[in-house]
Amino acid sequence: MFIPKIKKPKPVALLLAFTLLAALLTGCSGQAPASAEINIGCMKGPTAIGMIKLLSDSDAKATQNVYHYTIAGTADELSTALVQGDMDLAAVPCNLASVLYNKTNGEIVTVAINTLGVLYIVEEGETIQSVADLQGKTIYSTGKGTTPEYTLRYLLSSNGLDPDRDVNIEYKSEASEVVATLSQNPDAVAMLPQPYVTAAMNNNENLRIALDVTAQWEASTKDSTVVTGVIVARRSFIEDNEPAFKAFLSEYKASTAYANESIEETAQLLETFDVFKAVVAEKAIPYCNVTYIDGSEMKTKASAYLQVLYDQNPDSVGGSVQEGMFWIDD
Repeated sequence: MFIPKIKKPKPVALLLAFTLLAALLTGCSGQAPASAEINIGCMKGPTAIGMIKLLSDSDAKATQNVYHYTIAGTADELSTALVQGDMDLAAVPCNLASVLYNKTNGEIVTVAINTLGVLYIVEEGETIQSVADLQGKTIYSTGKGTTPEYTLRYLLSSNGLDPDRDVNIEYKSEASEVVATLSQNPDAVAMLPQPYVTAAMNNNENLRIALDVTAQWEASTKDSTVVTGVIVARRSFIEDNEPAFKAFLSEYKASTAYANESIEETAQLLETFDVFKAVVAEKAIPYCNVTYIDGSEMKTKASAYLQVLYDQNPDSVGGSVQEGMFWIDD
């Protein structure tokens, strides 16, 4: 019986075959983008608005990374978790980001601005049309010894008013007390953050926004603005998980865009996550300056704002404003 002779494949042909097989296997199993389980956090307040769609998508398993999140009542909860390494990324007040950078010798870095100014001057009537019109007025506010005080004092002084002589600033412990004062005194002038401005206006139809503090700041100070909130991250997390970190930034940026473009839906999500009532959030979101700014623009805006705080109280930014606190991906 004739048995055909089978030629042995040449080594080059074998190598080519194995290479093609490896490529096919890689194509089947290795094309998925890098992802990671990431611990993130935000506070109940305006700085949570830009993150809320990301949290919702994470619950629906519609994100590249797996996000385990905390919505905290105070900034201290986030600070402790970041410093101890239990949290990888968080939305925090801008000055706290500087404090954390200094406290951890550069381990906590700022990667993006997520919220600009949320403060407004409100009154009944039409008396206040400019910062100059605040002269001789009593201004009710919260935040003595914190960023609202420093912001108000800077706004007044940069417009030619002495905060200690030309106005009388009375501080309340909570924004709800300021709102109550407005309802009791028709002549009262107040500086309030969102969403308390919206809540106060819902309860008093005669109340109006007289001045946007952020707009007034920008009009008087070139290349500077109010920076309320930023996103911070642990440096070691970024360095060990760079692809997943970049995926977070992409997903977070899309979440902030959604907040500004789909206000009604975002308001509903904020109520679902027990951040704000939807009826208040829907009106407040357009005034919360939710944004996403990274790179050199982030550094320029945040540095200028932090310098204003430092000039009034160095401790408010952790003793110094360091250029190295900003993570800029070259």
